[in-house]
Amino acid sequence: MIRPARLEELGALTDLMHRSKAHWGYDEDFMTAARAVLQLSPQDVTTGQLVVVASAEKDVPLGLCKLEIEGRIAYIDKLFVAPEGMGKGVGRDLMIWAINSARTARATHIEIEADPDAAPFYERMGAREIGRVPSEAIAGRTLPLMRIDLSDLAAGGLGSI
Repeated sequence: MIRPARLEELGALTDLMHRSKAHWGYDEDFMTAARAVLQLSPQDVTTGQLVVVASAEKDVPLGLCKLEIEGRIAYIDKLFVAPEGMGKGVGRDLMIWAINSARTARATHIEIEADPDAAPFYERMGAREIGRVPSEAIAGRTLPLMRIDLSDLAAGGLGSI
């Protein structure tokens, strides 16, 4: 189930992002730096931003996505899946939501500053690397900049993926 994020779950969603990032085996110094940018603010949830949660039974969050739309470009600012939700279609469901939301807003493409470990997932979802961008958290580190051209995907969603 995909639903809007709620103010009272910001702590749990921040924890979800930290656990998701740590799943990839980053050391404590890296995680300390990453925690500074892996947060959601009350404004993210209360000002009409597009922040959604994927949840399962008992409404426990298994993933989240924050989508920002500026004109014809949509940006996946955050997309995280809890370790216990990985490999269960949670990320795919969030991507379908992001693609459909971007289309509804008449965006032509979605851009993602991807963690290198997440790049293969985004490629499976139809993205391609178009460059590299500096990391917000780690000086000297670059991240793949990925793009999904919405016109390349089947009109109903992710097509044959």
